[in-house]
Amino acid sequence: MLRHLFPAKRRDADSALLVDARTGDDAAVYRISDELAIVQSVDLITPIVDDPYAFGEIVAANALSDLYAKGARPLLALNIVGFPVKTLPLGAMEEMLRGGADKLAEAGAYLAGGHSIDDDEPKYGMAVTGLVHPDRVVTNAGARPGDVLVMTKPLGTGIVTTGIDRRLVAPETVERIIAQMASLNRAASEAMVAVGVHACTDITGFGLLGHLREIAEASGVDAEVTLEQVPVIPEAWELIAEGVAPEGSYNNHRYLSDYVAWGELRREEQLVLCDAQTSGGLLIAVAQAKNDALVEALATAGVPAAKIGRIVAGRGGRISVSRS
Repeated sequence: MLRHLFPAKRRDADSALLVDARTGDDAAVYRISDELAIVQSVDLITPIVDDPYAFGEIVAANALSDLYAKGARPLLALNIVGFPVKTLPLGAMEEMLRGGADKLAEAGAYLAGGHSIDDDEPKYGMAVTGLVHPDRVVTNAGARPGDVLVMTKPLGTGIVTTGIDRRLVAPETVERIIAQMASLNRAASEAMVAVGVHACTDITGFGLLGHLREIAEASGVDAEVTLEQVPVIPEAWELIAEGVAPEGSYNNHRYLSDYVAWGELRREEQLVLCDAQTSGGLLIAVAQAKNDALVEALATAGVPAAKIGRIVAGRGGRISVSRS
């Protein structure tokens, strides 16, 4: 369907359009001058936690993550809001927007306005704009054979938030997961830009393997992942054992069946690697020679990170998974 919206000749006619949707990348990048490019993205989600302020924070962190994955500095945002004004108190919307505004301020970005509509259920998102040097844009299409795959933030937020919705998660876990989703990927982005990496994406709705497949396909390479090296929220293992997972994770698993060799992994383990994330971490492909420097830079910035696999030569877009 999208091929009709992004014909190759349109982008090729404008060499200033550095990144668009044709590689499934996180944001669009347009060069304004030899030293400046703008980065734009948009995101919209429905509530995944009960606290409207926390939901607002998560929305902003989730939207800004697309800019951080490109190595960009956030500049401004516009709110996009759908809200059932006749059935929910406007105070809830006020708290939601306050959470988003506070998170933008933490990122050093401006809230410049927005648009709202009366809707059947709450929806909140942002159109975000950032700045980056054209020569320092990190895309999802630069991974090379031999690169190490490094990820930040543990997987499992989709599973855990589904558990929250079903009242199966302890309050202390809810608090911890909210803090994880509301945390910015700014420090991770700054570390990877300082070290110099080949490719990056943020891990969101398509799950770890869905977004890794995008990197592999866009880069014309394949990938290998080791399950035991992938950080996972402990409660996610408990919940998936009880069959708790969002529909998006099952959809991801079905889609990836033609692209992933699962080896000896059980279905529950496969679903965790496909779990649809909200405001997940960054997935980075870095040259082997720079891997230690990246991990050290992330640790210095207070960002937990894990080496989860590697990029290998191949047909493009295939993934092999092993347990250890």
